[in-house]
Amino acid sequence: MTDENQTALPTRRLADFATPGIVLFACAVLAAGWFFAPGLETLFQAWQTPEYSHGPLIPVISFALFLRHLRDVPVREGPLQGRWQGALVVSLAVLAGLAGRLANIGDIVAYALILWTGGVLLISFGWRQGREFWPAILHLVYMLPLPGVLYYKLSAFLQLVSSELGVSILRMLGVTVFLEGNIIDFGEMQLHVAEACSGLRYLFPILSFSYVFAILYTGPKWHKAVLLLAAAPITVVMNSVRIAIAGVFVQVWGVGHVESFTHFFEGWVIFLTSVVLLFGLARLLMLLRRPTDGARGEALDLDMSGCLPQLARIRFLWPSPAMALAALLPFTAAIGLAVLPERGVQQIDRAPFALFPRSIDGWRAGLPVVLSEDIEQSLAADDYLGVDLFHPESRAAVNFFSAWYADQSAGGVHSPEICLPGAGWEIAALDRIDIAGEIGWPTPFNVNRAVIQKGLVRQLVYYWFDQKGRKVAWDFAAKAWLVVDGVRSGRTDGALVRLTTIILHGESETEAEARLRTVLGEVVTILPEFLPADTN
Repeated sequence: MTDENQTALPTRRLADFATPGIVLFACAVLAAGWFFAPGLETLFQAWQTPEYSHGPLIPVISFALFLRHLRDVPVREGPLQGRWQGALVVSLAVLAGLAGRLANIGDIVAYALILWTGGVLLISFGWRQGREFWPAILHLVYMLPLPGVLYYKLSAFLQLVSSELGVSILRMLGVTVFLEGNIIDFGEMQLHVAEACSGLRYLFPILSFSYVFAILYTGPKWHKAVLLLAAAPITVVMNSVRIAIAGVFVQVWGVGHVESFTHFFEGWVIFLTSVVLLFGLARLLMLLRRPTDGARGEALDLDMSGCLPQLARIRFLWPSPAMALAALLPFTAAIGLAVLPERGVQQIDRAPFALFPRSIDGWRAGLPVVLSEDIEQSLAADDYLGVDLFHPESRAAVNFFSAWYADQSAGGVHSPEICLPGAGWEIAALDRIDIAGEIGWPTPFNVNRAVIQKGLVRQLVYYWFDQKGRKVAWDFAAKAWLVVDGVRSGRTDGALVRLTTIILHGESETEAEARLRTVLGEVVTILPEFLPADTN
């Protein structure tokens, strides 16, 4: 072969990949990268936290699953049918991303990016072939941070379950212990499980691994379902064992030795043990299989041969109007957002809670409650007030608490429904009611009415989410209004308001509720100064 031919060969190979289809695909990727950049930034920030530190591995694993599936798909050159279904998915993704950009909620933009990725696959391979790649696309969900309201509900529930199981294990070991919420009481010492419960952070990567196990498993589908559903129980059991061992450390060596043990045991020990248990479960299911199940000899199909050469198939991408739309829509949306005036950055005209009146129609305010540093960090509010209100003619005080957030796009309000059980309070009753008629409010006034109990002490609680003047009881509805307000005006501020009074011995709930509503009727008239409905 002459030098001229040797030089021409790489040039021809490069030309094979400089096709109109690849150029158009590259333009779509660049336009999407620009438009979905806030979502990527949100992902990178989430991946810095222990709960989502596994995130960078998810796209790599998803891409490997895609190549593994592509290996078994025949090459189809030229124009394809069924591309416009993918264009519709891309359009929905851009609309969702636009809502997230306008509301300044990066999580929504990140979710929309996955939808866009699925749409581009449908455009590239056509509806009939492209929809077969859904397992790899669905796996990308595991790199996303959960919505805050869902994360806190799930975390609180699993912590309580882990605490109960951990205490049960301690009692089986002969350790005398009492559980109150997330606090394990040994008599002379206490262990706060909420602080030593970060083993739950491995739920998300283990869920991802169980998903991959289910895909690679060679047995029947119901076996795959078992593997997929096994992740949460395995994580909870492992965390319960960890809590029990921490309890033994406290019992023998004291609380001071727990931290060093926790840092060791919460590391790769839980994760690797959980993965080994998943693999063991897969092997067990294989042993229990029936001859009619058609399973292979190996539990997991780990054959990845022939996957890398599939990358060369990108040269078969065919230019199409649908792919042009996948590039044009995010590019146009990004241009539109770039020229849009800044929204939601104006100073919100509100009075700080430090100016909350000391007396409200005979109800005298006590000294404001100062939260501990760790609780303040967990609350993460921009302004808050907790104060007891007393009246000479009232048999008991009413506690007023409110936390205001200037920007809820990256977190925001935590529902008392999550916090109270962790503090040892049992929610005996919880109802959502509209009290607008009873207090003469002109618009719906939805509140949560809860009866909580700790031992023989019972309290009545009203709480609601104040979302730009709306009184919302359901936390998911509050988040929905957050998106709506963010899109409309760019404002993402909001607050939690809570009123609490004790139900005295011999007092009925009706009498305690009358006291609560009396204070509520007085407080709501001054709250707009501190929780503004509109700045215009």
